[in-house]
Amino acid sequence: MTEVSATGTPMMVLTGTANPALAEGIAEELGQPLCEVTVKRFADGEIFVRIDENVRGRDVFVIQPTNPPAENTLELLLLIDAAKRASAARVTAVVPYFGYARQDRKDQPRVSIAAKLMANLIVAAGADRLITIDLHQHQLQGFFDIPVDHLYASPVFMEHYRSTDKDDFVVVATDVGAAKMARGYAKRMGAGLAIIDKRRSGPNVAEVVNVVGEVRGRKCLIPDDMVDTAGTMVNAVEALHERGATEVYCIATHALLSGPAVERLSGADIVEIAVTDTVEVSKEKREALPNLVGVSVAPLLARAIESTHYNRSVSKLFD
Repeated sequence: MTEVSATGTPMMVLTGTANPALAEGIAEELGQPLCEVTVKRFADGEIFVRIDENVRGRDVFVIQPTNPPAENTLELLLLIDAAKRASAARVTAVVPYFGYARQDRKDQPRVSIAAKLMANLIVAAGADRLITIDLHQHQLQGFFDIPVDHLYASPVFMEHYRSTDKDDFVVVATDVGAAKMARGYAKRMGAGLAIIDKRRSGPNVAEVVNVVGEVRGRKCLIPDDMVDTAGTMVNAVEALHERGATEVYCIATHALLSGPAVERLSGADIVEIAVTDTVEVSKEKREALPNLVGVSVAPLLARAIESTHYNRSVSKLFD
């Protein structure tokens, strides 16, 4: 049955092809069927989208992460545009993983600030609001000229580790920039905190120089917003074991697992790698990593969508 908000506007949930399993999970949590959508390619690869149901006057939520390939971003933009042109009352872009977020500043001559460009494109397409999870940098919210609901995956991971004995745990930040996230996990777990001092010689290339904090004889938990090529994570794991850590657990919100990531992680001494389903992980990668554990953010996103639809506070999800 179609949900109707307090203002009488019915809800509609639709998705592109980037992560249909997550969208189905969200729809199931909402008790709301996914809207029928046609997404296909012309012979030259050009994307065609069509919303196959009436969206006039609806509160539309478009679920689509923007991880590579770039067609995922184009699908999102085209779906937003289609809904807007079909007279939707409001269009909310639900982007569990916001791609290009690492390119958030001009730190070299003649480079693009791609994160700002992506934000502009989403706004220009007609989105009225954005819901996302664990942006690479919190200040990216300021790149948007529309309201942004920035959710955190930490409650989902804490629920996953709820029954785990946390007495001997130390939460380890992979670098100074990740210290705020690590501190949040340490506070929730009542655990200690350590920070890895690393030097980055280039994109996806980092070297551990030192570990600030006591990890010897302790279990270590490494949280990160994403695992891409896994170089940073594997270097951190090796450094912790060299310094006497007994066990190492890793968590990452966005499991990009690009290039040599699977090979690196499969060869690392990691008890468990917990990731969410913001990005779809292929069956082959899951089979290659038996210690990879998935936790779903579908309930979290469903509650955020429901709160947005009924004009309730989203921040209460973290109370």
